[in-house]
Amino acid sequence: MKDNLYRYILGIADNSLILGQRLGELCGHGPNLETDIACTNMSLDLLGQVRSYYQYAAKIKGEGASEDTIAFLRKEREYYNVLLVEQPNTDFGYTMARQFLFDVYHLLFLTELQKSSDLTLSAIATKSIKEVSYHQRFSSDWIKRLGDGTEESNTRIQTAINDLWTYTDELFHLTDADKAMVEEGIGVDVTTLKDAYYKTVSEVLEEARIEIPESKYFQKGGKQGIHTEHMGYLLADMQYMQRAYPNMEW
Repeated sequence: MKDNLYRYILGIADNSLILGQRLGELCGHGPNLETDIACTNMSLDLLGQVRSYYQYAAKIKGEGASEDTIAFLRKEREYYNVLLVEQPNTDFGYTMARQFLFDVYHLLFLTELQKSSDLTLSAIATKSIKEVSYHQRFSSDWIKRLGDGTEESNTRIQTAINDLWTYTDELFHLTDADKAMVEEGIGVDVTTLKDAYYKTVSEVLEEARIEIPESKYFQKGGKQGIHTEHMGYLLADMQYMQRAYPNMEW
């Protein structure tokens, strides 16, 4: 039970940590000031949620663990985020497509996590859902603006959606820890979210004049700790300070 709960929390929190890191990379590089600040604030929202999850995970793990050691001192195979969130900021279209495809899932997931029998997870979900509701509105609006904008913006966002679509199915895979937590009434059975997810995504894409990809081939592995080539570079950047100066205190 203890090990499964710890692994389950990491599976949730790592998604937000890695996506928050990706958004943080854009600070000062947004297409305009308002969007730059919005993306940075969304990164901070996600990292705030991550702190709550990791503090709880550290309490469960014990052994001197802290939110910082969990965030920064694991090896690549010990992160259980989905492959979608680690994809790079190729251009603004990719950034918004990645955000949108995750936000729709994240809001559905937190809505169900509020019903968890674990009061800590339920409280984190309840606290986070307002932020994630905004995230989904923001990314959905940008999908529509880019899709229904110029010929170039439509082409770019269509390309981004096509390329990232292959990572969406993994959102609905259940790990052994997921299954154990679902049985305990703690976790969310993400397989039940799939239809609502693709319905919402499809409605936004159609409004944005973006074709829904027909690809039936999907990538997976992140939930088992098997990542794309991008993950190692991301962790090298994120973990540098902790690795270079162990036990550093401000």
